[in-house]
Amino acid sequence: MSTSVVALAEVGDKTQLLSFVLAGRFKRKTSIILGILLATLANHFLAGWVGAWLASLVAPGLLRWLVAVAFFAFGAWALKPDELEKERRLRGAGVFLTTLVAFFLVEMGDKTQLATVALAARYDSLVTVVLGTTLGMMIANVPAVWVGETLAHRVNMRWMRWGAAGLFVALGVLTLLVR
Repeated sequence: MSTSVVALAEVGDKTQLLSFVLAGRFKRKTSIILGILLATLANHFLAGWVGAWLASLVAPGLLRWLVAVAFFAFGAWALKPDELEKERRLRGAGVFLTTLVAFFLVEMGDKTQLATVALAARYDSLVTVVLGTTLGMMIANVPAVWVGETLAHRVNMRWMRWGAAGLFVALGVLTLLVR
């Protein structure tokens, strides 16, 4: 569930747009992909840990409603296209370090990071959630690195956003129905 939700939610997301930009600028695909992987693992482990910690503080009934409402909000958020903000440069940093830092920072407060918090609060396995959300990020971003802008023009982003929104809403409903 974590993999499919994040993979769909990531299509058209600012981190995927960053993948296009990095691939176009640096041409060192392996370094970019490794930077994305490590940044995502670190970011999503932190988010998952926060989600698991929050789950330990809240009564199960209230937690179920909070997580469901969060998933409904992520569904609405998934319908809004993302844009990259102004370009940030890391002077003197190599491709790997630039990707690592840029991806980690851009993912802060992003819907996939917050979804990782909610998924970790909902499910008891922190490692499985983090591996699943990281795999979802890689499924969406590795093709962006390999084929760059060509892929962006062939994928119907509107349908992908609606698919991601539907998955988030379905997760919210399942959270309320399944204990």
